[in-house]
Amino acid sequence: MIPPNYSDICKPVNDLFSKDYPFGALKLEVKTTTSNGVTFTVNGAQDIKSGAIISELKSKYTDKVNGLTFTESWNTANLVTGQVEIANKFARGLKLELSGSSALSSTKRALRSKVDYQQDNLFARVNVDALSPSVTADVTISREGALAGAELAYDLNSGAVTRTNSTIGYSAPDYQVTLQGNNSLNLFQLAFYQRVTKSVEAGARAIYDYKNPEGGVSAELGTKYILDKDAYVKTKVDNAGRLGLSFTQVLRPGVKLSLAGLFDTTRLQENAHKMGAALTFEA
Repeated sequence: MIPPNYSDICKPVNDLFSKDYPFGALKLEVKTTTSNGVTFTVNGAQDIKSGAIISELKSKYTDKVNGLTFTESWNTANLVTGQVEIANKFARGLKLELSGSSALSSTKRALRSKVDYQQDNLFARVNVDALSPSVTADVTISREGALAGAELAYDLNSGAVTRTNSTIGYSAPDYQVTLQGNNSLNLFQLAFYQRVTKSVEAGARAIYDYKNPEGGVSAELGTKYILDKDAYVKTKVDNAGRLGLSFTQVLRPGVKLSLAGLFDTTRLQENAHKMGAALTFEA
């Protein structure tokens, strides 16, 4: 079995705490697919407090016969990006990617190349930023449910390692436990996720900053309850007294609405709360 890439090792618990919570914004996503397989996606978000609007237009075409994928996007920051991927062409499990971006209103540029390699019990990635220049590499290995991964970033200009992260854990069909050591083992996170029943998910995570011991351990609990095939609710609470609530409903096939609120229970009478909504159309 192929393990997740390093960024996705903690995906079940991270999704439980982050997805479907559009705090402080009104979001809209429209996704359509043409008859020849080109996908167009329009994303927009308005910050409720400032009124600022950001949006992006993205197109994606996949040539399944040759393993090629082309992606282009343009956003309201006047940033144009392009990406080409080729998968399983030269070797099974090997994906090559070349991407670039350019800000039309400034001299900001980026050019990156990426290599992914995945096989049973192994997922490795190398990402090279040609203009920084820097190299980021990570690897995940697995064996009978046990997971271990590491990530390293290296700056070629200074000749210094700029980031080291590592993760160990165990993943079963209905639960996962992980321990992460980030920022050169200065920031630790212990996380647990479980699918309790077909309709209930639960998770918890605790974070400790070794460089700030006075801050103690921050903890967070989260749950998801599936009401029926078209609706579910989520809730989360942390030790600072912040309570997050979310309700998601499929209004009709291809149309989904999420409503969310983040409430500071220690300041209920103050204007310290955030509301938000997200509407998704897919055809």
